[in-house]
Amino acid sequence: MAQIILITGASSGLGKATAELLMTNGHIVYGASRKPNADKAPYHPVCMDVTDEQSVINGVQKVIAAEGRIDVLINCAGMGIGGALENFSADETQKQFDTNFFGMTRVVRVVLPFMRSRKSGKIINISSIGGLMGLPFQGHYSAAKYAVEGYSEALSMEINPYHIKVVVVNPGDFRTGFTSSRVFTEKDKLGSDYDKNFKSAVATMERDENGGFDPAVLARAIVKIVRKKNPSFRYIVGRLDQRFIAHLKPFLPHWLMSWILSDHYKVS
Repeated sequence: MAQIILITGASSGLGKATAELLMTNGHIVYGASRKPNADKAPYHPVCMDVTDEQSVINGVQKVIAAEGRIDVLINCAGMGIGGALENFSADETQKQFDTNFFGMTRVVRVVLPFMRSRKSGKIINISSIGGLMGLPFQGHYSAAKYAVEGYSEALSMEINPYHIKVVVVNPGDFRTGFTSSRVFTEKDKLGSDYDKNFKSAVATMERDENGGFDPAVLARAIVKIVRKKNPSFRYIVGRLDQRFIAHLKPFLPHWLMSWILSDHYKVS
């Protein structure tokens, strides 16, 4: 049965691959982005800036006006700012959280009343492996994704009486435009006392991402989640080693986990 699906961050990367595959599987997909290309998008484009409350309201209302409901919401919009935590300005920190966390909460807040009125729905929040472990020189990205984790856990309990399912997906490294579009703090671009470790960490993260999975792998996983009547709360999607360390982390002492990550990112 075709479902009405709204997905944010649909213009590129993981969101685009997911929106397109959901379309080919017979669903009615509305892909939201700040500057949708109506001529090229195979899905129904929706203009939405998740950092703008009114833009979110307008975008959701467009879907409701056309379809009368939203069966599945997929929060995939995101961006990354790299740098030493000490070097982040207040504005850079706010920018990271405004898209990756507050943007998600804005969309959920506007969509939920329509799902609750029907006592049906599914909310899929795209987190990250970085939402399960703090990554060096991606600290605020990890912090925002950790916030997604806590929010989703609480949300799942609050809306369970309305028969709405909450799912968190933790992707590992994927080959997308996220790597080339990552920005860095102004202080780190100019150089700082963290310069050596910062450059080593960035080189490692870019190598991992460029050698990561094709976005189609995540898209196929989300198609399966959409199809499931009672999906699990969490799905970790990525290379075997990344899934292994994510599952192992809760059982490791902090010093050992820190050593593993520091060694991987060549932070000494």
